[in-house]
Amino acid sequence: MLTDSHCHLDAGEFDPDRADVVARARQAGVMRQVVPATEEAGWPKLRQVCAASEGLFAAYGLHPIFLSAHRPQHLHDLRRWIERERPVAIGECGLDFFVEGPDHDAQQTYFQGQLELAREYDLPLIVHARKATEAVIMAVRKIGGLRGVVHSYAGSEEQARQLWENGFMIGLGGPVTYERAQRLRRIAASMPLEHLLLETDAPDQPDAEHRGQRNEPARLSLVCRTIAELRGQDPDAIAKATSDNASRLFALPG
Repeated sequence: MLTDSHCHLDAGEFDPDRADVVARARQAGVMRQVVPATEEAGWPKLRQVCAASEGLFAAYGLHPIFLSAHRPQHLHDLRRWIERERPVAIGECGLDFFVEGPDHDAQQTYFQGQLELAREYDLPLIVHARKATEAVIMAVRKIGGLRGVVHSYAGSEEQARQLWENGFMIGLGGPVTYERAQRLRRIAASMPLEHLLLETDAPDQPDAEHRGQRNEPARLSLVCRTIAELRGQDPDAIAKATSDNASRLFALPG
């Protein structure tokens, strides 16, 4: 059994064939998917998508890329959604210093608010950190007592160590299948397995065999095989360990 710890199954790209996408994932052994939100307007659809199929688990949050869609009131709304919906995590949240334009101070404000909610409600976080890993580490340390995953990890080996020492797992997906991603592949090969989660980030970030195509959760098996090869381990062992990690972090059933 595989667990996709980060899949945007509610995205419009899946509207024409979402049920088929879920069926293909199950045929490939991907029995559970964590589906994180990006903005307040999308929370109702995400809830509906997750309710429609077994094995889909919602997380609600405010993504830094969609800063123009966020309002301070949405942090108050998020509190109500947490209390009513009991999601498995808060997210996708975080910081993105790669894209020019979004106000970094505003990003920090929304991220800080979600970190505080995670501590208050004892929920894990699903964190986006692009060109901002160090800032994420500092924010996490400042709040303290947090846990979660930095998805689509792109930081250094030392930063990865600092994250798992502060309660955060490392999420790896399609980028690790590219041979040019040498630093990422070194991290995948050497990091402690108990801190690793697998993900697709579908419909984005396809693996090397499907570059340029819409990504799907069924492709998680390719990520698993790549990491198994890099570590010299059996893919079934990687699948079991990372699914167990997801169960522990998100309190998933079965």
